[in-house]
Formats: sequence, C-alpha cells, structure tokens
Amino acid sequence: MSNVKNNVGRGLNMALINGTTGQLIKIDSFDMYSGDINNLLDFMKGISIGTLLLLASYDDPATKLNDEARKLFSDLGSKYVSQMGFRDNWIFLGGVGLKNKSPFEKHLKNNKETNKYDGWPEILEMEGCVPKKID
Repeated sequence: MSNVKNNVGRGLNMALINGTTGQLIKIDSFDMYSGDINNLLDFMKGISIGTLLLLASYDDPATKLNDEARKLFSDLGSKYVSQMGFRDNWIFLGGVGLKNKSPFEKHLKNNKETNKYDGWPEILEMEGCVPKKID
C-alpha cells in the first residue's frame, strides 16, 4: 500500500492477508472523519477465520468509530481501540478467533503538548515475525 499505488487514504488503511499462505486478499481505506462507517462495518464483518488484518492509520482514525466498530476491532485482538481518539496514530495486526489480545499493536495519543509534528503525534513503526496459521 502506498500513495504511489493510489491505494491509501486518510483514516484507516487496511489489508487482509491469508494467514496460511501469506497472500494478499484485499486492501481498502476508510475515511473516519467524513466517510460512511457502514463501509468499514461491512468490510470487517466479511473477515473470515484464518485471515489477518493489517491496519495503519493516517490523519484521523477515530471520529466515526462507533461502539459496533470498536467491538469488531476488539474481537480481532485490539487492546487500544477503546482509547482511540482524533488524530491518534495506530498500527495493528489482528485476526478472527484470537484467544488473546494481539501483541502486534501500537497506539500513540494525539497530544498538543507532546506531538512531534504540528497537530500530529510521532510516526509509529512496528516489526516482527507473525506466526503462520497452521490448520
């Protein structure tokens, strides 16, 4: 996903990955400031067992997030979605059927006292190895 490929946007940028093969299934972005929350809900309700969700926020990840969307993210393993606010930074990797919260998540609050950039917090980065799903 990149601006060069014209497949990212403000809000939540998400990719679905087959947890067994590692193949990309689908990518999409959802405007959480002025977009339709139902598009995000439909996308998330279609995630099947064995599929991984990769998420990176850009600009505002939270204005349109309602309780239903927050619960769906929590069910995918997010521990920070309940705290998400305007212009927070968020990266997350989760999946349907996780027994615990995902260890692959970072969240940084938008705070005018500590923001690195004018109006935005520092960039988040995450690396690591994701276990392959074994049937």
